[in-house]
Amino acid sequence: MISKKLRKLLEQQHYEFAGDYTAIKICEWAKKSLRDEDVCYKEKFYGIRSHLCCQMSPTINICSHSCVFCWRPIEYNLGFKFNAIDKPKDIIDNCIKAQRKKLSGFWGNEKVNKKKLKEAQNPKMFAISLSGEPTLYPKLPGLIDGLIERKITSFLVTNGTNPVMLKKLLKHQPTQLYITLPAPDEETYIKCCKPLIKDGWKRINESLKLLKNFKRNVIRLTLVKNKNMIKADKYAALIKKYKPMFVEVKAYMWVGYSRKRLKQDNMPLHKEIKDFANKIAKLSGLRILDEKENSRVVLLGKGIKKISV
Repeated sequence: MISKKLRKLLEQQHYEFAGDYTAIKICEWAKKSLRDEDVCYKEKFYGIRSHLCCQMSPTINICSHSCVFCWRPIEYNLGFKFNAIDKPKDIIDNCIKAQRKKLSGFWGNEKVNKKKLKEAQNPKMFAISLSGEPTLYPKLPGLIDGLIERKITSFLVTNGTNPVMLKKLLKHQPTQLYITLPAPDEETYIKCCKPLIKDGWKRINESLKLLKNFKRNVIRLTLVKNKNMIKADKYAALIKKYKPMFVEVKAYMWVGYSRKRLKQDNMPLHKEIKDFANKIAKLSGLRILDEKENSRVVLLGKGIKKISV
């Protein structure tokens, strides 16, 4: 169970718990959108409206990796065991309640677009990505189905180490599946992700084989300069092999607990990300579809990128 110390720590970081292992956090891009300042790259790339997004996880601090670039407190990693399992319906209901609670203070902010704030009381998108590895939540298919029933879009982000769950999700598909490809080869993977399992690289490749069976799918590269931002040819070979619909080439951001493990110089500039993305694109037969400079991210693909939500 999440300890009182960890819970207090996360609440100080503006997490709002919605179950024993479930929590939400209002994303900075959602806040910017509410103030009409900017939007998340997911809105620019895919049409997701930032102020309607609920950033959440049913697996707070439960993960199979201890990635050096993770901004979360991996020092408190809970491993893989649940002492209690939050029910899918309760997760959805409680996440919406928690979202409303966290948004309540925005009503007094003169800079906030009140029309957007009113709309945000009923999120239309769940970004299942806040903390931990969500495919370790054993009732994930039920959670996805519950969101579909309520006409809520779901973007699921996984590290790919649980292909067994991804096989189950083939009949319970999220709106969009992300698999993080954290390294160009196994040696770099072990150094950067410090996996808590012995066969993590093999499992990631098993998951990538399933990618094409998901109606909307993305390979995401989180790149750390002088760590895993190397060997563009090997990334390209994996992308050619597994044929994702999209590839996001994104810079590691020097924030949160990752500052204890890495230096600011490990955060690539947007120009460096775009140069690396261009190398991958040329080698994998893709092209740049879009980019967002202040997020330091480039989108690669072959065709149309927008979706209707």
